[in-house]
Amino acid sequence: MAPRTNDNAPQNEEHGQAAGADAAAAETDERVAAMRRVSSARRQGLRFCRSGVRGLSPQRGPGAEPLDGVEGAEPLEDGKGRGGGGEESADQRIAAVRRAAAAGRRRRALHLAGCTALLAIAFTAGSIALDAVRDNPATGIAPASAAVAPGLLATGDLDTGVSSLQAHLRDQPRDFVGWSTLGLAYVEQARTKGDPSRYPQAEQAFKRSLALKSDNDQALAGRAALAAARHDFEDALKYADQALKVNPYSERALCTRVDALVELGRYTDASKAADTADDRRPGIPVFTRYAYVHELRGDVRTARRVLDQALSSAVTPGDIAYVATQLGQLAWNQGDYDSALTHYARALAADENYVPALEGRARAQAASGDRTGALKGLRDVVSRYPLPGPLVALGELYEASGDRAEAVDQYALVDAWTALARANGVNADLDTALAAADHGDKASALRAARAEWDRRQTVHTADALAWALHANGKDEEALPYTRKATATGYRSAAFLFHRGVIERATGHAEDAREHLRAALKLNAGFSPLGAREARTALKNLEAGK
Repeated sequence: MAPRTNDNAPQNEEHGQAAGADAAAAETDERVAAMRRVSSARRQGLRFCRSGVRGLSPQRGPGAEPLDGVEGAEPLEDGKGRGGGGEESADQRIAAVRRAAAAGRRRRALHLAGCTALLAIAFTAGSIALDAVRDNPATGIAPASAAVAPGLLATGDLDTGVSSLQAHLRDQPRDFVGWSTLGLAYVEQARTKGDPSRYPQAEQAFKRSLALKSDNDQALAGRAALAAARHDFEDALKYADQALKVNPYSERALCTRVDALVELGRYTDASKAADTADDRRPGIPVFTRYAYVHELRGDVRTARRVLDQALSSAVTPGDIAYVATQLGQLAWNQGDYDSALTHYARALAADENYVPALEGRARAQAASGDRTGALKGLRDVVSRYPLPGPLVALGELYEASGDRAEAVDQYALVDAWTALARANGVNADLDTALAAADHGDKASALRAARAEWDRRQTVHTADALAWALHANGKDEEALPYTRKATATGYRSAAFLFHRGVIERATGHAEDAREHLRAALKLNAGFSPLGAREARTALKNLEAGK
């Protein structure tokens, strides 16, 4: 499982150790600059050194700067700015959707005024991990002051919320609700800013909350969300179950339990858990999980219907952006780029800086032939949030355009992010396996994929292991894993492409033709490089008939 942080009692329990917001910002800037230096060295032809990258990350552990104090964990810069990547037509689409949405919201506001059901939705705003959930951490417990009101963290200005919580906890250090809310805010900062160094701070905040009140479902649910964010899904399930014993209606615990079961490959249990969550706490966070469980079974129609219903009930900009982006991703997976762009436009009309929508729009632009817009959009995303997914997508776009040097820079940054993530307790084996199999150290990709498969057997880990085995010339061993990846009916062009390539390599020509055709029919633009390779392989198979 993912490395655990230090379990010793936090130091400086009453006030923490001051570090200063400027120091936190400088640390982040230095980390990004160091990652850029790594890619520059690669571009000059130097051998990439993993041990050197590990040295770039801040040291966290028993001898490091205390992480539990309020003053020692100031918020990062807000990272605000307009999202790039849109062509004129895309901007017009966003403006039109924004006008229509505003009119629709006015009508809904008149219709829904006074409905108590909205209280369960009003404080949700996107996700904490695995496209997960924000919940009301103070359910059933009145906060000590407005500074810890969970709604403050769902207003879109997360850093302001963190600062308010820190100020409150300096005055009220024994407020266990405040500590759990601060821990959740750190998890959210790590997710939205691509900065895993926030995870140890979240860990200490949750420990502090539990030290003050051990049967504290908010902190237990928060630890579950933190474990899920670190890809430690066994712990996520354990803490979610503990939270639900205290409060069977904890929305965050119910949702994280579904996430954990999905990511452990326990799909039948995940479906039952989604039903339970829907019975106890119906709302947007539960609806999106219910939709994903159905999508994993290949039931795209039900997934789309549930997401449409979730979007129709969304009120806050965060909810609208989140659900519309999920619909955009679902449409993109099915090769419906026009619908995907429309959904992303609606998401960006609600929140023009919502990074998953910016990334999704760029991928849809690339798939529809707008390479210029896609490059612009992905550059904007990775300049603020250099995460593996958009880095690989940008690298492949550069490579497909013939700019190998720029592509190598992006792939090097994936390795740097992976080292930083591991230094802060994140299990990054799946990210490593997927990126390295195509663009890095193939032996490392296979080691990571085997390790991840040993931890959890899912369609995604099966696909990653199959592809890493293929990259290392072990196609016979890869064949059963690539079949497992497509066994649930989950509709992924990348999975079908991998299966077709492996079947071709093992002499199953007819099966290879079937699955390569299916991949291109489902989503002909699933990957700039993969789609091109699929077309070439299919052409060669047809020529050899």
